[in-house]
Amino acid sequence: MNNELQLLGELILEKKYEIAQTIHKDRLSDLSMSEAEKREFQQIEAHILDIRANFISLFGEALVDHVDKKKAHEKIFQWGKETGEYFYKLGAPLDEALKDTGFYRTYIWKAIEKEATARNMSASTIFEVIHIIDPLLDWAVYCFSLTYVEYHQKTLENAKNAFMELSVPVVPLTKGVGVLPLIGNLDTDRAHLLMETTLNRSGELKLSHLIIDVSGVLIVDTMVADQLFKVIDALSLTGVKTIITGIRPEVAQTMVSLGLKLTDIKTKANLQQAFDEIQLMKNL
Repeated sequence: MNNELQLLGELILEKKYEIAQTIHKDRLSDLSMSEAEKREFQQIEAHILDIRANFISLFGEALVDHVDKKKAHEKIFQWGKETGEYFYKLGAPLDEALKDTGFYRTYIWKAIEKEATARNMSASTIFEVIHIIDPLLDWAVYCFSLTYVEYHQKTLENAKNAFMELSVPVVPLTKGVGVLPLIGNLDTDRAHLLMETTLNRSGELKLSHLIIDVSGVLIVDTMVADQLFKVIDALSLTGVKTIITGIRPEVAQTMVSLGLKLTDIKTKANLQQAFDEIQLMKNL
């Protein structure tokens, strides 16, 4: 049986490009692409074929060296990392990429079946091949998907961080005066970033006064108010005086109903009033 497994493995290695081209042809017939997409694909088509052939060769090697199953798993894992990253960066949807699995399974088995029938191989050999090939294919799907999803999550996290940084923009107005326009809701992550970014930017810009405009904040609850108070207290410790502007009537009503008090905090209706107040304070 060992000789038969080795023989089948060598067959797959020998026919890897033939099998890869058959899979490639069937997959292309299953896809609909515009002329522009076809031209772009032609530039990487040879590389895709190499990826397919190299993947198929891993199963041939697993049959040739069927005793060392750990080695086969490690090679598949490495393939999954490299290929998952490549296809993610290529922009291929995960569900489309995973459709290849069925094609690999079908055509690898067709090649094995043809050779096994021609040589009248035993049923025990076929069952052993099944025990080697099928788990490796499942492992390949897992490793590929894991890497793809990791890169997807990393991209989302980077996008979220970039958005968060843009969502706390301290903008200089005049020398020593800046404005922080807040838009949307303040969750825990954004509230933490608000404190850190505001203090850092105020120091970088050498601000003496900061206007925090909350006209774009839809909801003010105890958590949001608490974070704003903390930021104002921290700014005060660094010598930055703060004015809050843009508290909308419905938000003011909510704050009152929650028992939130702004008695120790300067508030103005809009940016112009706040700016005029600062200019007046500077002239005193």
